[in-house]
Amino acid sequence: MKHTLSVLVQNRFGVLARIAGLFSGRGFNIDTLNVSPTQDESLSRMTIVTHGDDAVLEQIEKQLMKLVEVVKVTHLTGSGFVSRELMLVKVRTDGNTRNDVIQFANIFKANVVNVEHESLVIEVTGPTAKLDAFVGLMERFGLVEVARTGRVAVARSSGPTEAIGPAGE
Repeated sequence: MKHTLSVLVQNRFGVLARIAGLFSGRGFNIDTLNVSPTQDESLSRMTIVTHGDDAVLEQIEKQLMKLVEVVKVTHLTGSGFVSRELMLVKVRTDGNTRNDVIQFANIFKANVVNVEHESLVIEVTGPTAKLDAFVGLMERFGLVEVARTGRVAVARSSGPTEAIGPAGE
């Protein structure tokens, strides 16, 4: 099962490396990882998507909380959260296929952000399944390059979520 964790960390040198090392050192996989600053310049938020059973998730959460720089871990899966991903796709086009690619982009509410003679770069945002579907449609035209941010997520409400740490104990 996939799990989405929101991890609030102190914005210090090496925190990302320590968290990545924690996962790799214990044989856990990170499916996607997104890190960005928060409104408080001293903190950053990591959105980590991983997979495993409940025992694996519990072990990950416990190990994260042992790191001094980790302020709070919130398990978002199952608690009602909003998530989005951003993707840039460079698609091979020519005079015969350009309009078809643009029509598909419009259906997906995507934006064409760059036009070249032999390709288009398209920006798509939304749930992961939407991005996967768009990539599937574009494969027949010829994918030149795909870049994805990974999931970012927040809880739907300020109600109860599974928070671990000083703010959620």
